[in-house]
Amino acid sequence: MNGSNLITLSLFILFAPLVGFWFTLILGKKVEKSYLIEIVISTLVLLTTIYVTFTKLFYFPDTKFVSEFTWINLGEMPLLGKVTVELGMMIDNITALMLFVVALISSLVHYYSIEYMKGDKRYNRYFAFLGIFTFSMMGIVLTHNILMMYIFWELVGLSSYLLIGFWFEKDSASDASKKAFLVNRIGDLGMFAGILLIFVNYHTFTFDKIFMAIGNGVLPFNSEFWLTIVGILLFCGAIGKSAQFPLHVWLPDAMEGPTPVSALIHAATMVAAGVYLVARIFPMMTGDALLFVAVIGALSAFIPATIALTQTDIKKVLAYSTISQLGYMIMALGVGSFAFGFFHLVTHAFFKAGLFLGAGSVIHAMHHEQDIMKMGGLRKKLPVTYYTFLIFCLAISGVPLTSGFLTKDGILAGTFAFGLLTGNSIFAITGFFVAMLTAFYMFRILILTFHGKPQDEHKYEHAHESPFLMIAPLVLLAILSIFIFYTANPFNADSGWVLSNWIKTPASVVPEHARYSFMVPEKMQEAAVKTTEHITHSEVYTEALHHAHIPAVLLSLVLAGLGILLAFAFYQWKKIDVDALTLKVKPLYTFSLNKWYFDEFYHKTFVSGLLGISNILAWFDNYVVDGIVNGAASVTRMLSRFSGVFDNYVVDGAVNLTATFSGLIGLAFRKLQTGKVQAYVVLVVFSLVLLLLFFVKI
Repeated sequence: MNGSNLITLSLFILFAPLVGFWFTLILGKKVEKSYLIEIVISTLVLLTTIYVTFTKLFYFPDTKFVSEFTWINLGEMPLLGKVTVELGMMIDNITALMLFVVALISSLVHYYSIEYMKGDKRYNRYFAFLGIFTFSMMGIVLTHNILMMYIFWELVGLSSYLLIGFWFEKDSASDASKKAFLVNRIGDLGMFAGILLIFVNYHTFTFDKIFMAIGNGVLPFNSEFWLTIVGILLFCGAIGKSAQFPLHVWLPDAMEGPTPVSALIHAATMVAAGVYLVARIFPMMTGDALLFVAVIGALSAFIPATIALTQTDIKKVLAYSTISQLGYMIMALGVGSFAFGFFHLVTHAFFKAGLFLGAGSVIHAMHHEQDIMKMGGLRKKLPVTYYTFLIFCLAISGVPLTSGFLTKDGILAGTFAFGLLTGNSIFAITGFFVAMLTAFYMFRILILTFHGKPQDEHKYEHAHESPFLMIAPLVLLAILSIFIFYTANPFNADSGWVLSNWIKTPASVVPEHARYSFMVPEKMQEAAVKTTEHITHSEVYTEALHHAHIPAVLLSLVLAGLGILLAFAFYQWKKIDVDALTLKVKPLYTFSLNKWYFDEFYHKTFVSGLLGISNILAWFDNYVVDGIVNGAASVTRMLSRFSGVFDNYVVDGAVNLTATFSGLIGLAFRKLQTGKVQAYVVLVVFSLVLLLLFFVKI
């Protein structure tokens, strides 16, 4: 098997969706079925990606393929030194896995959308937008440098804006697209600042060259503190793109876009780009930077999980669930559990995309009804949707024999190990508590939507299973949510081929004392005594992770089971009166229902503050800047009037007086100019006589 052609095939994977975008967009109004261009291209991209992924993972698991060229070469520049910018592509194991995730979800969404979007007046344009999004995501995945990643990062933001606001005639959709775009720019500004600091210090954007320089002891401004700052600034991009606290507010509103878009962008691919970014820069993250990442991840896992408990819009519950699961991944990376954090990105992409597509199937059957309180009893009407949705709920809850069990419990073991080494158990407590909440609110959706009696008889009577092109992706994603595709041992992901061969924690280039600064010295001493030989910080963490596995699995199973049991007790068996309990905890219920009042707080502070500053600037512009300009104009007009009067009466008066005087003299002398020679002779003689008399007198 030859791996030299993988880069060439990856170029096709990257640019084919862009070609499909242009052709579908240009021909959209002229050719009725131009969307088929995008369908064919997405299929070819998927097949090519399967080949590239299979070849890379099974034949070249330890080989990294890189191809680059110099894009800009300015030579030696003052202050900056040598300025060269390379663009290129890199294919390693996490690239291959991410390529497969993006290509598979994208193609399934394309097929699903054929039926779901049927009859839309901008049908072809919708598929064109899917193409530009796929191109942008592939660019993020394939790049080997942070600048090229940032370029495609912004293109993904543009694609998200176009797709969220696809039904722009609805104010809610257009507002949501603007909100998503603006909130993401906040995080992207931080990421851009980090990129600038990298270039100023290392004169390159290429990941491997940056890591090599740091490994050789070259730190930003010769300070570990600044290396931490650079890591945090780059992570700001992930906070925005992956909807992490405090920039998570855009994702629930983004559910105004078409449901397949929610599955593609806001569940499996775009929001996972932030996690992918952290995975890429993981080798250069200091311990303090990782601690910051872990804190943000824990908050992002906990807060949305509490909000999802009370929401009734099926897509918004899944949106908050997505934020919470992304928080899980970010927290895992922050506590050092790289392999399980990235592994969860892969498995979550499949079952969360399936949940969104399953929700789309329900919404389609219920004539665009999204309120789960108005559903019920749909498992008889939508059997395939129900059973696949059940598998997805089991997977996200971490039930054994599902992919979610493998990754979620690995993350919880990582937080458990972190607590053992630092004495700080807050991440483990958060992780386990969120696991219980997740199981509860996911089975709440399942029960209220599919079990019990119909709440709307009219819509229930007209409900029916979705067409083949909509349920086939659900079945495939449900199959991919089973453990067997990742490991032969359903209770130990470490023994599987994914973790043992494909996903490995990258070697850190940060000085060890800075990378593992969170470790308690006593833990190192204990480990050294047990092994009777020198042991590194990394080995201590690995050993702690191994010992934490069994307790974490058992505790997570108990809590997940408790969450599912409570959901059935509340909504299936009616053992607990939900309305009565709601009244008892009314403040907490209202707080959760209103999403912790984040939107109201941001509106009262940042939005109102920005509007207030804008009003002050507008007043300053109207009355100060315009006042100066208008005052200068008034003075100029006054000077112009004075100049006009002076010109009319003084300058023109002097000119006219001279002309009049000249005319009078002309009139006087005209009498003497008779044209008769005799008169001229007399005047000459008379003049000579006068002269003679004058000189004689003198």
